[in-house]
Amino acid sequence: MNQEQFRVLILHYFLVGKNTVQAKQYLEKCYKNSAPSGTRIKRWFANFKRGRRDTDDAQRSGRSNEVVTPEIIKKSTKSF
Repeated sequence: MNQEQFRVLILHYFLVGKNTVQAKQYLEKCYKNSAPSGTRIKRWFANFKRGRRDTDDAQRSGRSNEVVTPEIIKKSTKSF
């Protein structure tokens, strides 16, 4: 399960009135070692309490991790 899918489950537990401890217990019961940490669950609960309802990653400024353009592909194939 990826992080966004866990966030959707955390939002669900928040909306049905569960607390962070209950959400962590349910996630650990079902997903064992891959469940998010209690700290991460608390952060998302805090975001949801402030009114956030989307579970997408926030946009970040700065250099992107990866860019693939035809120009880069040509340069990389020429070097070999």
